[in-house]
Amino acid sequence: MKQLSYLNKFFWKYRWRLLLGILFVGLANWFRVWQPQVIREALDTVVDQVKYYKEHGGIAAHPEAVSELSSKIAWFGAAVIGLALMMGLFMFFMRQTIIVMSRLIEYDLRKEVFAHYEKLDLAFYKRNSTGDLMSRISEDVSKVRMFLGPTILYGLDLSFLFVLTISSMLRVNVTLTLWSLLPLPFLSVSIYWVSTLINRRSEKIQQQLSALTSTAQEVYSGIRVVKSYVQEKAMGRWFADQSEEFRQKSLKLIRIDAFFFPLMALLIGVSTIITVYVGGLLVVQGKGVTAGNIAEFVIYINMLTWPVTAIGWIASLTQQAAASQKRINEFLKTAPAITDPGENGQAPAALKGHIVFDKVSFVYPDTGIKALTNISFEVLPGQKMAIIGRTGSGKTTMADLLVRMYDVSEGRILIDGKDIRQHPLANLRRRIGYVPQDVFLFSDTVFGNIAFGKDGITREEAEFYAKSAAVHDDIAELPKGYDTVVGERGVTLSGGQKQRVSIARAFAKDPDIVVLDDCLSAVDTNTESRILGYLETALAEKTAIIITHRIYSMLEFDKIIVLDDHSIAEMGTHDELMAKGGYYAELFEKQSAGEMTE
Repeated sequence: MKQLSYLNKFFWKYRWRLLLGILFVGLANWFRVWQPQVIREALDTVVDQVKYYKEHGGIAAHPEAVSELSSKIAWFGAAVIGLALMMGLFMFFMRQTIIVMSRLIEYDLRKEVFAHYEKLDLAFYKRNSTGDLMSRISEDVSKVRMFLGPTILYGLDLSFLFVLTISSMLRVNVTLTLWSLLPLPFLSVSIYWVSTLINRRSEKIQQQLSALTSTAQEVYSGIRVVKSYVQEKAMGRWFADQSEEFRQKSLKLIRIDAFFFPLMALLIGVSTIITVYVGGLLVVQGKGVTAGNIAEFVIYINMLTWPVTAIGWIASLTQQAAASQKRINEFLKTAPAITDPGENGQAPAALKGHIVFDKVSFVYPDTGIKALTNISFEVLPGQKMAIIGRTGSGKTTMADLLVRMYDVSEGRILIDGKDIRQHPLANLRRRIGYVPQDVFLFSDTVFGNIAFGKDGITREEAEFYAKSAAVHDDIAELPKGYDTVVGERGVTLSGGQKQRVSIARAFAKDPDIVVLDDCLSAVDTNTESRILGYLETALAEKTAIIITHRIYSMLEFDKIIVLDDHSIAEMGTHDELMAKGGYYAELFEKQSAGEMTE
């Protein structure tokens, strides 16, 4: 129960529902336990009446016997039905309180896990698979919900029924009660043994389910690659292997359950036989036990059948919930590496766009790979800077550091003279229009994707930014224009269209700083010039950093940085770098020659 103690705050939040539920469970069981007593009284009454009539001339000598017995039995029958109706009413109320409470807590827990996921840094997402994240927020939370609802409900039901039933039995005859409950110690040992096995196997099953979900998610996401390489059968075998492992682990758990429940039924059957045998002896011996008491005890024992059997089920659900909550807690206790200083009383303010990298070095926390070494430069407000370099030289890492996807390992980054780590995180990212190299669109309309970064954007504004990103004409040709749903990750659009929609999304934020990470690689020269023209005119006062493999001659850069081997190899204007005759000049000449050939 240590792992499940995390849920105590939710119990406190919904304490009145829980307390009402406990009250209704108690009342439902009170009316339930009353029924065998009425049946016992009815049976004893009938036995006594028949005995009286036999002692006084037989039933034939008493014409009123049948009507008297019928009326009494009818009254007792009505009483049992009335008690059953009251029991059913309070059972309805107890479900409306406790089960509804479990659904509310499930809703709160799922929201909390999702919100925590959003706070975690990129390093966390690189360590953990998407399938595992999905499994914990769906399957594991559902397992915990089963503990919060059915387990607590039936646990309370079992507790009340045990207390009320056994106390009623003890009031009748202590000896008969002890004999009837003789199998219970064996039950306790069985529960302990089974619970231990269930706990271990449940945790393994949840881990395998995460692996299974991750496998499926990876295949679905990479379905184009799978199909183009004709690897459907191989992926099918891979998934089948994972499924088979899940099946084997599930069957091991089911075998335990299959053994446990018949054992419970056997113990209840033994209790019933003991009750009838010992009760019969006590009746014969005249020890104050009547035939009605035996019937009452048999009903009590059978009434305990479900709770006793449910002990194993409750133990199983509790152990599964504990295993799932442990997995949830592992992520909830993971602190984000990127800490937010918060607003600290500061109103969200615009950024001037003065950027300084001061001896910045960065090592990826999980892999230990050094991406940047001693990077220093300055970009003044409104300036345009290009970052050029070979693949793997650290260009994208610089963009990630600017929006604080990671924090620097050494040195510091200043924006407007203040360390980037002192800027409120939400305001910082809101003021930077970042178009990553790996373009991502949501399964939403084109308009929804463009308006994603800014609330209250109008259709006219969306069209303006789409024109600025040279994608308006493409959108107009779609079946529903801006209302066309682009599919998961924008699958219905071409690579160039996705890039331009993501650029329009960044422009729509009206950012103070624009960072474009190689996002013009899939557009033609004409489209490229239109987008860069917008940067040159409409965003003339904005600071812009363009990361690229190419050299854009139509956009005049105030500063160009050439990265090589994770450090700055060259820095200056176009003319200065051409004069040096280094990597930049070589790249420019190759590109110019290629354009002339075309």
